[in-house]
Amino acid sequence: MGRRRLGFWQWFAVVLVKPVMTVWTRRTWRGMEHLDQDGPVIIVPNHISHADPLVSAHFVYDAGRWPQFLGKASVFKVPVIGWILHRCRQIPVERGSVDAVKSLDALIKALDTGGAVIIYPEGTTSREPDLWPMKGKTGAARLALATGAPVVPLAMWGPERIFDPRRARINLRPRIPVTVVAGPPIDLSRWAGATPSRQVLEEMTDVIMLRLRDMLADIRGGTPPPLWQRTTRPQPDRQRPEAAA
Repeated sequence: MGRRRLGFWQWFAVVLVKPVMTVWTRRTWRGMEHLDQDGPVIIVPNHISHADPLVSAHFVYDAGRWPQFLGKASVFKVPVIGWILHRCRQIPVERGSVDAVKSLDALIKALDTGGAVIIYPEGTTSREPDLWPMKGKTGAARLALATGAPVVPLAMWGPERIFDPRRARINLRPRIPVTVVAGPPIDLSRWAGATPSRQVLEEMTDVIMLRLRDMLADIRGGTPPPLWQRTTRPQPDRQRPEAAA
């Protein structure tokens, strides 16, 4: 297992965080067998709360893997904190700059060494009123196309009870129920070897997000909304020939 090769600072993070999460949450974990192996994997969770990273990290660690998240590069420059993040094998990401390609290189390097990389394809917490998944961004698809690593979906429900992004409220009571389900790797084989054009990346991303949406519907019940609303041009109001005569 990846976690058996952890260094001091990784174990320090586990000792600091895991007992808190064990008390704070009442967990329903399913699908860990899809992560219970060595080798590179891209994990794509839905994003419903700022508590998501804690919950998903707990799940991935319990599945026997060490979670590697993307973090804003500016955080890695903070004294002490940035040093610890580096030692815990987290990955800085440069956003909106010419250095963004370096972030992709860092992700590829992490996967080349058998890492379990976690990418939130929505890029931010869902803006849907009921926290259903939104249309995703293409970073996870681009990474999958560049590396061929399996993409494992991770559907979560419950972290919004820990921190509700709609009300910006944190709930400190213990034993908050959370459910996390990992699914089998998403079949993206039809795009293997394809040029990473905008169309290809968006098609791959839609497949990823639809899988997450359907998995979340299985957890929550109910009918999910579409990932996005297609816009259509209004049709001109044309008179019928007999009406114009």
